[in-house]
Amino acid sequence: MSFAPVRQLTVWRTFGNGQQARVGGLAQNREGVFFQYDASYLAQFSPLSPFTLKWDASVQLAPREPHGGLHGVFADSLPDGWGLLLMDRVFRQQGVLPSQVTPMDRLAFVGASGSGALSYTPVADFAPAANSRLFDMAELGLHAQAVFDGQTTDVLAELVTAGSSAGARPKAQLYFAAGEYDVCRTRAVAGDEAWLVKFTSANLPLGHEEGLCEAVYLALAERAGLQPPRWQLLAAPEESGARAWLAVERFDRVWHADDVLGCVHLHSACGLLDADFRAPSLDYEDLIKASGQLCRGARASQLQFLRAVFNLFALNQDDHSKNWAFLQGDDGDWRPAPFYDVTFSPGRFAEHSTAYAGFGKKPPSKALQKLAAEAGYANWSQARQEMQRVLDALAGFSSVATELGVSAETTRLIQQQLDQTYQQNIQDIG
Repeated sequence: MSFAPVRQLTVWRTFGNGQQARVGGLAQNREGVFFQYDASYLAQFSPLSPFTLKWDASVQLAPREPHGGLHGVFADSLPDGWGLLLMDRVFRQQGVLPSQVTPMDRLAFVGASGSGALSYTPVADFAPAANSRLFDMAELGLHAQAVFDGQTTDVLAELVTAGSSAGARPKAQLYFAAGEYDVCRTRAVAGDEAWLVKFTSANLPLGHEEGLCEAVYLALAERAGLQPPRWQLLAAPEESGARAWLAVERFDRVWHADDVLGCVHLHSACGLLDADFRAPSLDYEDLIKASGQLCRGARASQLQFLRAVFNLFALNQDDHSKNWAFLQGDDGDWRPAPFYDVTFSPGRFAEHSTAYAGFGKKPPSKALQKLAAEAGYANWSQARQEMQRVLDALAGFSSVATELGVSAETTRLIQQQLDQTYQQNIQDIG
C-alpha cells in the first residue's frame, strides 16, 4: 500500500460525564511535532499537563526526547512493549515497515482506544475498531500467550484493539458484563465493567505465577493503606499453564448517569516530568514534590512517600516513571493514581529505577529523612510511625501468597529475598 505519514490530528478529551471537548491540534513537519490548544478549551477547562505544556494559545514544539518527538501528555496515549509489538504487526501486514511510522501515525492508530481521556482523529484507516461483540476470554488469552512466546505471527483484531496499554507483558483492556468473566468485548455496553487482564508466559521472570505474585503485592498494599486498584483473579484455562490470570480494574473509565461511559484524564510521571522510563531518570524526591504541587497538599506527598517505602522493602525495583501517574477530574483537580504495577521485581544491579534522594539502593537514613521532610511530615518520628504500617503489611507476604495459591517454592524464594532486604534497610529506619 502507499503510505503517507499523518500530518495533522485533532485532540479530544472525553470527560467523566461522557461529554467531549476539542483540546487542540497536533501537526508535524520536518522540524517536529507542534501542538496548539483550542481557544474554547483554554476558556473552559484546566491545563492537561501543567509542568511542561504552556497554558496558552501559542504553537508549542515538542522536545525531541524523551518521548520520541511528542509532548509527554500525548505520548502517554501510546502503548509500549506489548502494545507496540501488536501495532507493528498490523503495520507490517499493511506493507508498512515500523521504521516508516511516526509517533503521530501511532496516535492515529490508537484513536480512542488508548488509556486515559484523550483521543485522536482522524483514526488510521487500517486500525481495527472496537466492537460490542462477545468473544471468549480464554481464547484471547491463549492467543496472546502464543504471540508473546513467538508461536504465531497472526494477531487477532480483538487483541490489537484491546492491547493499547503500557508495559511489556501480554495483556488486554476488556469489558465484561457484571460478574461474567468468561466472555468479553472491546467496546462497552451499558453496565459493563472495565478491566485490564494480564496474561502469563513461561518466559516471564515469575513464569505463570506472575499474576498470582502481583495479586499478593496488591493485597499487601491494600493492607498498608496505599490505595491500589481493585483486582481479582480470573480462572485460566488449563492449557495456559497458569492457575489464574490477574485482572485489575481500570481507573480511567467511569459510568455516569444514563449509562454513559466516561473517561478520566491519566498522566504518567514520565509524561508529566519528561522523565524517560527507559532509564533511571526519576527520584522519589521529585515525585513527592510534584505530587504536593499538583495535588495541592501533603496528603498526596505522604502517600507517595509510603509507596516508596513499600517498594524499597518489597523489592519492587521496576518503579520507573511510567509506573507512577496522576488523575485529573472534570473539575481540574488532580490526585495520585492508584498504586499499580506493584510486584516482586528485583532490578538490574539491585537498583531501583526511581532513586531515593540520589540513592538507587540501600538509601541511608539521611536520604529517607529528606524524603519524609519533603512529604510534609512534622518530624521523623511521625513518618516512622506510618512507615511501620507498611512494614507490618509486608510481614504477611508468605501467608497471603499461600492463600492465593503461589507455589511453596516461589513463596520461599521471595520470602528469603524480602528478609534479606529488610535486614539491609531496617537499620536506616531507626
